[in-house]
Amino acid sequence: MERWRNKVAVVSGASGGIGAACAQALVGAGLVVVGLARRQERIEALRETLPANQRSRLHALKCDIQEEQQVLQAFEWTQRQLGGVQLLVSNAGIIASTELSGAQNTPEIRRTLETNIMGSVYCIREAFQSMKSQQAAAASSGGGGGGGGGHVVIVNSVAGQQVPNLGPQLPSLNIYPASKFALRAMQEIYRQEFQRHQTQVRVSTISPGLVDTDILPAELQGVIKQHMPMLSCKDVADAVLWTIATPPNVQVQNITIKAQGEKF
Repeated sequence: MERWRNKVAVVSGASGGIGAACAQALVGAGLVVVGLARRQERIEALRETLPANQRSRLHALKCDIQEEQQVLQAFEWTQRQLGGVQLLVSNAGIIASTELSGAQNTPEIRRTLETNIMGSVYCIREAFQSMKSQQAAAASSGGGGGGGGGHVVIVNSVAGQQVPNLGPQLPSLNIYPASKFALRAMQEIYRQEFQRHQTQVRVSTISPGLVDTDILPAELQGVIKQHMPMLSCKDVADAVLWTIATPPNVQVQNITIKAQGEKF
């Protein structure tokens, strides 16, 4: 992890759950972290819980990744204030509370797709452009382009590998698994494109099983937390740290992690 010390990471969905755990872990590992979230105040509250010597390493930006202009502004701020980004943890995601075949469900379905897919597209695009420009600058200065080796980590789900059958007694997962299958395909497209542009930027996916976060609808939380083992958010953050700590010549495609005894 030493090569990541003082590098800049952007974490989407950093106000709680997996995103907050990743932000905290990355700051602890010596990175400078820009946390993006609609609830900026929760990132600021997280900063106050950090050791005093780490607090200046966490920056909180208000950003709804559904809104492309807000994403552009966040990455422009990161470029202007911190010189760009070397690591992106694309984490923000939501689950709608509806059925895919339900009546008048367009706003909820669209919001899920805009967040899980298009929000990821906006963030990954801007992060990669920053990483690529850093490589070009390093090459032009005689550095051989080594400064452009960044990493994009996409937080996905086992629901992007197989659609869980929750049965008729629990709510439908509606469009959520489809959005996660899309991220799975996008990871491979990004890998090919990053190579096409002759960069050293890597892209990896972390696919956790059930995680104890507030992303789960209330109807699911009451049942699942009582009867099924779950990962902690720190477990996922640890997987992110392991992924970025692998040697630069190693392309980690996907890590699937589940709680011991998970039924799915």
